Amino acid sequence: MSRLTDLLEQLGIDIDPQLMDLAFTHRSWAYENGRVATNERLEFLGDSVLGVIVTEHIYHVYSDRTEGQLAKLRSAVVSGQTLAQVARELGVGSDVKLGKGEIATHGEAKDSILADTLEAIIGAIHLTVGFDGAGAVVHSLLDPIIAQASQLGAALDWKSSLQELMASMDLGAPEYSCVASGPDHERTFAAEVRVAEQVVGTGIASSRRGAEQKAAEMAYGILLPAAGE
Repeated sequence: MSRLTDLLEQLGIDIDPQLMDLAFTHRSWAYENGRVATNERLEFLGDSVLGVIVTEHIYHVYSDRTEGQLAKLRSAVVSGQTLAQVARELGVGSDVKLGKGEIATHGEAKDSILADTLEAIIGAIHLTVGFDGAGAVVHSLLDPIIAQASQLGAALDWKSSLQELMASMDLGAPEYSCVASGPDHERTFAAEVRVAEQVVGTGIASSRRGAEQKAAEMAYGILLPAAGE
């Protein structure tokens, strides 16, 4: 949890230790240890706090966007996949308290568990230092992601944006290929995207979707200048 600890120290935020411990308590561990409290209530709170902070931010920063566009932007930023990636970057998975079944299936790497834990952490921060403190953490973690997502096409993901760009250039549809390697619990996916039978983007990630998104992002960056946009 060192990266999370470092961030909190940088922001001058000291979390109630009991709340932080609760934020990392998955229901699978709780059920195996006398059905003690889980992080689900904190997750519920953190989800709402996160939603308000992100919504207010994009409302003020992207004043030219319609309600529908703002809703899509918010959804892209607070999606389970996005939150899970942020949690991975913070090293959250190694500290989640899991039951034996989840440990056996590498629950510490699952998107759903990582995203839920991050929301619980935000809930714990909110209860300890209030809305402003939670906002400081959320902005530090998500503002760069919001800025990147705001540059995407209408669907707010790289694959859809690439498809829209190629359609505008009369290039047809992109073609993806993906190869998996490694053991089941440490799968790595390498994707390529072809445009007119030429590879214009590659990507590597822990999921097929993530690898294809990275390949599409590379291809989008290459094709965009040629579109004259």
